[in-house]
Amino acid sequence: MLKRLVSGTAALAIAVSAFAATAQADWRDDLPVFRIGLLGGENESDRLRNNECWRETLEEALGIPVEMYPAPDYAGVIQGLVAGQLEYGALGASAYAAIYLQDPEAVEPVFVSAEADGSLGYIAAMYTRADTDIHSLEDMEGHSLAWADPNSTSGYLVPRAQLQAAGIDPDTYFSRTGFGGGHEQAVIAVLEGQYDAGVTWTSGQGEPSEGYSRGNLRRMVDNGLLDMNDIRVIWESELIPNGPVVIAKSLPQEVKDIVTGLLANQLENDPECYRSISFGEGQGWVAVDHDFFAGIVAMREAEVAGSR
Repeated sequence: MLKRLVSGTAALAIAVSAFAATAQADWRDDLPVFRIGLLGGENESDRLRNNECWRETLEEALGIPVEMYPAPDYAGVIQGLVAGQLEYGALGASAYAAIYLQDPEAVEPVFVSAEADGSLGYIAAMYTRADTDIHSLEDMEGHSLAWADPNSTSGYLVPRAQLQAAGIDPDTYFSRTGFGGGHEQAVIAVLEGQYDAGVTWTSGQGEPSEGYSRGNLRRMVDNGLLDMNDIRVIWESELIPNGPVVIAKSLPQEVKDIVTGLLANQLENDPECYRSISFGEGQGWVAVDHDFFAGIVAMREAEVAGSR
């Protein structure tokens, strides 16, 4: 009897193990590759290099190939996520709002990066060349301005809305406006004299000469593309909610748990990779949900309605 019981128990254990292995294999069969969308805003080679550590970590943990898709602009990643052609992306709040307004079931926001002081917001900064006679927003009247991207929170949506709230119509206040093709590209356009000023994102914390603690200016300084002595910040926005890491809602829960588990402990386990994919110094990833972005979604909805 004991032998039969042991044999039966062993058979049950084997069956459970086989079932678990089959269940595990099932989602991998349905998900042969995990695709990461990389927003435009800096040159492609830098984007791929900065995110390679994360790609390798995910590939090892998921046990399937992980591929990165650098889009030339924000719209490429937005449409890739809406169409189900990407599983993951790190977005600005406005880009997330764009996805949500097209399809609320496409993605779910899971984390934002905390700033150096633990806060969950950053600022838009308007900058000019340091050798101009433009020292304030008032001095910008009649001069040209480069937005970063039409789907950028800090590079278009929020500064435009806050200027309008202050009684400034960007379409008439500036001599002309245009899109620089991304945050990095807009800074370069200003440095080369194509525009008098631009707007970009920064933590607004830390050492200004280093490009602050986090953001596009910091990334450009670190990459040797910018000397902060060459630009002057002339206007700062109110605090903007940090953009989210999003994951496709349709993914199996096990996949979501693996990805979020890695991010939740990334600062502790791999601080260099955390800094690399989050654009600088910070206090790690903080869990959020859709409610965190409700104000930006409403702002984006109003912008879309006003452009019709």
